Amino acid sequence: MVGQEQELSSVVDSDDLVEADDDLEDVVDDDEDDADEDDEDEGDGEEDLSSLEEEGEIAADYIEGLLDIADLDGDIDMDVEGDRAVVSVVGATLDELVGDDGEVLEALQELTRLAVHRRTGTRARLMLDVGGFRARRRTELAELGRSVAEEVSRTGEPKKLRAMSPFERKIIHDAIALAGLRSESEGEEPNRRVVVFPAG
Repeated sequence: MVGQEQELSSVVDSDDLVEADDDLEDVVDDDEDDADEDDEDEGDGEEDLSSLEEEGEIAADYIEGLLDIADLDGDIDMDVEGDRAVVSVVGATLDELVGDDGEVLEALQELTRLAVHRRTGTRARLMLDVGGFRARRRTELAELGRSVAEEVSRTGEPKKLRAMSPFERKIIHDAIALAGLRSESEGEEPNRRVVVFPAG
């Protein structure tokens, strides 16, 4: 395992790390904020699709390189969902690429977005999944959102949830909105969390 970590660290050279500090702010986005932008960007269908497919191919190449260096098995699937490219690593157990509560996956996604940004010059919103983690997490969080909405409706008291990633917060916000309640995010990363308010 130590050997794998050393091999993974060699994927990004020191020059990349210096430049990453300068570039990462432009690439890292809060998926909650993106939800507000989704409805505004309807338009260049075919051009958007081809650029998203290009993002997916660049991301897949980057992830494939990581898997080779770390000597991990896994097949890579590419897709486009709505207005973002989705790259999924499937196959063998890849827990080391997910980490506790998906922390490693989140970091890997941001590195992949950065790699795409540096090749295309545009801000990437692609989503990376490993071993179906995000799909399972989406189901769990949607259920949590429904449960919290019921509790807040019943008690009439706001409820603050634990800190979550942007991906997780967006799912909660969507579930709360679907239940007819209001939610907001508060705090700074990595301790940003959702607060659910009663209706009215």
